[in-house]
Amino acid sequence: MRFCTFAAVVTKVIGSSLIPTMESCLRGLALSWLAVLMAGLSVSHAFERPLVIYTVNYPLKYFAERIAGNHAKVVFPAPPEVDPAFWTPDLDTILAYQKADLILLNGAGYAKWVGSATLPQRKLVNTSAGFVDQHIRIAEAVSHSHGPGDKHIHGAKAFTTWLDFSLAVSQAEAVKKALARRWPELKNDFERNYEDLAQDLLSLDEQLETSLSGAPRRMFIASHPVYQYFARRYGLDLRSVHWEPDELPHAPQWAELGAMLSGHPATVMIWEGEPNPLSVKELGKRGVSSLVFDPCANMPTDGDWLSVMRGNVDRLTTAVR
Repeated sequence: MRFCTFAAVVTKVIGSSLIPTMESCLRGLALSWLAVLMAGLSVSHAFERPLVIYTVNYPLKYFAERIAGNHAKVVFPAPPEVDPAFWTPDLDTILAYQKADLILLNGAGYAKWVGSATLPQRKLVNTSAGFVDQHIRIAEAVSHSHGPGDKHIHGAKAFTTWLDFSLAVSQAEAVKKALARRWPELKNDFERNYEDLAQDLLSLDEQLETSLSGAPRRMFIASHPVYQYFARRYGLDLRSVHWEPDELPHAPQWAELGAMLSGHPATVMIWEGEPNPLSVKELGKRGVSSLVFDPCANMPTDGDWLSVMRGNVDRLTTAVR
């Protein structure tokens, strides 16, 4: 009911002397409620729903969750049994990526499906674009498969950038900046959360630099060519084979390893996952111990990305003492 109409009705009942006071009170009450409503709208408008962020690997999911906190829903849709670098999502999953507010890419040739999918350019964030001059190019390309999966080739660039923890900090910073551009109202929250994450990453970086700087054994063999950034950052003399942790190497693979050891007398093999005990035993006969350093590109069964990395660092630190 409009105030003037309401005032007219009240006049007939109680006379006109109280009308100015009552109308003034009613108007004041209405304005107060309007101010409260508008204030609520201004606050809630930006927070009507959390940001939806899709990522191409688990490290970026972890970084985004740490930085965004409760303000975003972060989705990494790859199945747990696949290597995300060579996974191709189905049409429904690509449509979900398209609808996201942000899509976090690793860059350096990671997740090749991105190049053939139609994704909104304004939503894409290449988290390694800031250090493209530090990307590592691979001279050789070997075709192989992981278990029963299709064969693939590790491309022209190494892509596990996050295993150099100083570069991981840069990738996390790119996530923070993207979130702040998209949601400036929460810039301070993102900055604070990023600083906490960066401290954790730099702590890992410092621990590795300290433990490996004076290590007497710096020659390593990797079961897979995924440790290039790691080796460069922390000064490892590392060569790679193409062995799967759950598969016993064939005779030609043992012969290849023997030839490699003759010119590269490494005493430690770094594995992506827990190796077959028989492989460990045979390596031991050749004077080579086994060490698991999980790149954690996909979600672990236990813990999170940081706990997996801390376990990796602790094992490596022990191995080089």
